[in-house]
Amino acid sequence: MVDLDNPAPTDDLHAEIEQFYFAYRGFTDRADRILDKRGLGRVHHRILYFIGRRPDVSVRGLLDLLAVSKQALNAPLRQLMEMGLVGAEAGAQDRRVKNLRLTSQGRKLEAELTEAQTRHLRAAFDRAGAEAQRGWSAVMGELVKG
Repeated sequence: MVDLDNPAPTDDLHAEIEQFYFAYRGFTDRADRILDKRGLGRVHHRILYFIGRRPDVSVRGLLDLLAVSKQALNAPLRQLMEMGLVGAEAGAQDRRVKNLRLTSQGRKLEAELTEAQTRHLRAAFDRAGAEAQRGWSAVMGELVKG
């Protein structure tokens, strides 16, 4: 077990790495509990979130966005469709393309999950201040770039 009060001494970024892991755990905890009640996990959450942000995203577009294989997406996406949370329609220009959209039930669940995380993040930013939020956003942007 890691002692959060006494991290291992280092002149490297190990403390920041640990903080990042623990922050992610805290950030995902509320949503994880909501998902668990439905027998769903984080992969389902990511799918719901990104379809919710990009209605009518194609399956190919979702694969690219999540940077996962077709095989990794297939089972959780099918489960969400079977649960009536995600719907698919053939594309207008190409009937072979499946465009994904949240159903009303899917929008409700996605909103509940996002609201839990938004409240958590907003409270942290309110406590840390606007300058800290700008710094965090800059760091996260750099991490996204790789």
